[in-house]
Amino acid sequence: MAAKLGASKLGSRGDGSDLDVTHEINVTPFIDVMLVLLIIFMVAAPLATVDIGVELPATAAQPAPRPDKPVFVTVKPDLSIAVGEDIVGRDTLSASLDAATKGRKDERIYLRADKAVSYGDLMEVMNSLRNAGYLKVALVGLDGRS
Repeated sequence: MAAKLGASKLGSRGDGSDLDVTHEINVTPFIDVMLVLLIIFMVAAPLATVDIGVELPATAAQPAPRPDKPVFVTVKPDLSIAVGEDIVGRDTLSASLDAATKGRKDERIYLRADKAVSYGDLMEVMNSLRNAGYLKVALVGLDGRS
């Protein structure tokens, strides 16, 4: 009888009639969920960085000490440029700065512009200063402390 019982156990394992127990993890649902999350993040990430409105605060930092005779370059609302008190053309800006700084290219230039001047126009003036060899440019603004 023992031999018969052993044979029946052996027969039931070998013929595949019973369901075999597998000890493997089914990762297909996990991969499906991860792909859906990847698609959601790929769609949502660019939307998080579009049209961010920013109101920049005024500074409360202590102003840096100013030299005795600073060189100011002013961009007026009509986009005319002044070095000190003299209005100069864009083509003579380099020569006017050389005269104001006595040819010292390492002197700091204080750049101020009216609120109405666009960012692009201000960048053109800054590029003109850089092309003239003046790399130390300080932007002048209102003091935010009351």
